Amino acid sequence: QVQLVESGGGLVQAGGSLRLSCAASGNVFRINYMGWYRQAPGKQREVVAEISRSGSINYVDPGKGRFTVSRNNRKNTVYLQMNSLKAEDTAAYYCYGRTPAPRNYTYWGQGTQVTVAS
Repeated sequence: QVQLVESGGGLVQAGGSLRLSCAASGNVFRINYMGWYRQAPGKQREVVAEISRSGSINYVDPGKGRFTVSRNNRKNTVYLQMNSLKAEDTAAYYCYGRTPAPRNYTYWGQGTQVTVAS
């Protein structure tokens, strides 16, 4: 099993910044990609960014240019630096860890709320 614990969410003014952290524990060797999804009220969950153990990064449009994902393999932690936050970034942000193909099993964190006040 793998446990993922997020931290760093909260309330911020539009234009501000937040850094989310997600620490993995347990059988972390199973994990290749780690990343972030978000889900706003009334909307589907969408992927924000992910990074492989070797540092390959995938971004999705919602945060491209404003969000930066990074990872510390020694600490088994993935980060999401969010700058120039907008009201539409308000959502619950979920960390995930995914095992390599072919299994592609995904572990999830409990989520952390980000609220951007306009």
